[in-house]
Amino acid sequence: MNGVLRLLLVEDSPSDAKLVVAELQRSGWTVEHERVQTAGAMQAALAGKEWDVVLSDWSMPAFSAAAALATVKAAGRDLPFIIVSGTVGEEAAVEAMRAGAHDYVLKDKLGRLAPAIERELRECRDRAARRQAEAALLESEVRFRRLADSGIIGIVTSDMDGCVLEANDAYLSLIGYSRAELAAGAIRWNELTPPEHRLRTALAGEQLAASGVAAPWESETFRKDGSRVPVLVGVAVLTYPKAIAFIADLSARQQAEKARFEEQAKREHAEEALRQSEEQLRHAQKMDALGRLAGGVAHDFNNVLSVIMSYGELLLGELKPADPMRADVEEIRKAGERAAGLTRQLLMFSRHQVVAPRVIDLHEVLAGTEKMLKRILGEDVDLAWVPPKARGRIEADPGQIEQVILNLVVNARDAMPTGGQLTIETANVLLDEAYALGHLPVKPGPHVMLAVTDTGVGMDRETQARIFEPFFTTKEQGKGTGLGLSTVFGIVQQSGGSIWVYSEPGRGTTFKVYFPQVDAEVDVAFSPVAPVTLRGTETILLVEDEDAVRRIVESALRRQGYRVIAAQNGGEALLLCEQHEGTIDLLVTDVVMPQMSGPQLARRLATARPGMKVLCMSGYTDDSIVRHGVLPSGFAFLQKPVTPVTLASKVREVLDATKR
Repeated sequence: MNGVLRLLLVEDSPSDAKLVVAELQRSGWTVEHERVQTAGAMQAALAGKEWDVVLSDWSMPAFSAAAALATVKAAGRDLPFIIVSGTVGEEAAVEAMRAGAHDYVLKDKLGRLAPAIERELRECRDRAARRQAEAALLESEVRFRRLADSGIIGIVTSDMDGCVLEANDAYLSLIGYSRAELAAGAIRWNELTPPEHRLRTALAGEQLAASGVAAPWESETFRKDGSRVPVLVGVAVLTYPKAIAFIADLSARQQAEKARFEEQAKREHAEEALRQSEEQLRHAQKMDALGRLAGGVAHDFNNVLSVIMSYGELLLGELKPADPMRADVEEIRKAGERAAGLTRQLLMFSRHQVVAPRVIDLHEVLAGTEKMLKRILGEDVDLAWVPPKARGRIEADPGQIEQVILNLVVNARDAMPTGGQLTIETANVLLDEAYALGHLPVKPGPHVMLAVTDTGVGMDRETQARIFEPFFTTKEQGKGTGLGLSTVFGIVQQSGGSIWVYSEPGRGTTFKVYFPQVDAEVDVAFSPVAPVTLRGTETILLVEDEDAVRRIVESALRRQGYRVIAAQNGGEALLLCEQHEGTIDLLVTDVVMPQMSGPQLARRLATARPGMKVLCMSGYTDDSIVRHGVLPSGFAFLQKPVTPVTLASKVREVLDATKR
């Protein structure tokens, strides 16, 4: 490190101030500093000069770090604020960081000071760059608005509640409103959007909030006189909380399309295809909403089940075989396992299940299930195979693909109560643009198809529209959970594929699943070596915000001989890790926690603890671990609900992997 560091030092001890300055000079900086010890002196220093960083003692006779932090905020200065003290306690340090302090360093560990300042200066520069970019964007917005006043495409700026703030003449002409009505705030998106298009507009709002831009979509807008105009809409965040929208009139295009349809003999077919696409889009939107609900429910249940199943397992370990309470505890454990199975199916449906995809041959996976499928079908169902002409490779989790095959076959068997024929076919197919247009959201290109056809009772259209919904079933009560086909739907979607059903009452059913084909060699599966023992003596840092889950996990680890340092959030974990002088062998952390996620915590600890391994736990995650469906390099993962045995086995596996 080199260069000039402008340091404002809040310190009542001249000797301590000299030690701090000497340490920073030893690190390579030329330090220009001013020492203050009262609020007035600090206010004057902030007003009179630019500073790079503020270092503050925790407690002084006439001042304190909390008051110094408040003074910096009151001055409107974005400066790194680091507490340097020998008296600050653990709770006080955490509270100070919550209030806005960026870090703290103990005076007997000043070696941490220079790296901490370097990090915070870098982050401060990043914030300044963002502010500069936002200012440039605002200036660009002004220039763009002048340019847009004479455009032929409607351009609008609005707030996040849908109130139109500014619009060019092209848009006002399109909807028939005056500029005076615009100034009065009379133009609102929701009121101008017909009811049947508001769901799509709401989905665009979610995309806007998540990524800053929404993919263009076709809609309609009301004019002031009540008539409708077809439009193409695109929206992006301009400067939060403002959004900019581009609205193109599609009236001319629709009129041209209508004229062409009237001239074509297949007009009815084209209109039907359009109707099916809209129906598929609405269905996809409904399934996405159900998936988010199912994933949230499964996440909360997995935390509860972790506690129930863990204490049940611990109780079983304490009870003797002849104990009359043992049978009752066994029933509790079995009920927990059944509930865990249901949550796993919900996670598959909602695409919140962590998977291990690899390149596989679909036909080979199918062939490996033949014996099991024949046992499931029984003697009264004939199983026919139609092998592919060429092998088709896909990228998916083989265990999940086996689950898809099993669920489809079980569904087919239930549709043939008096027997019949089941045909399973795989083939390489090329889905063209025409097929993709009528089967949203299929993308054209080479695919590998899996078709399962039965000669059973079939389904009507109303039933077909709901078969993939979780807990929907046509079976009598007690004969099914309603999660079999919804699980298939979630797995196929997470694998990048699509599934379609073709059925008529009394004429059987065909399910067709399409997976994108990959041009790569089949991956060889890796089988982890089972741990020889579940016990250990290593030190584990446990971070879990759910109190009940944290207590049972800590207890289970201590019973296996491990030394456990428990924290309820990332800030507390950082503090405990700093205070612990010995080795920490493993970080066991929940993924989603307030203020700091598990992966973020692991990355922050990586520098100070480079040899520490990481094991993430979650009922489901909303960050990249789950959105991408794979685990980041170096991160092991344990799916909740956890039990003492599964936890100890996974911990031992991760720790032993570092020794091989």
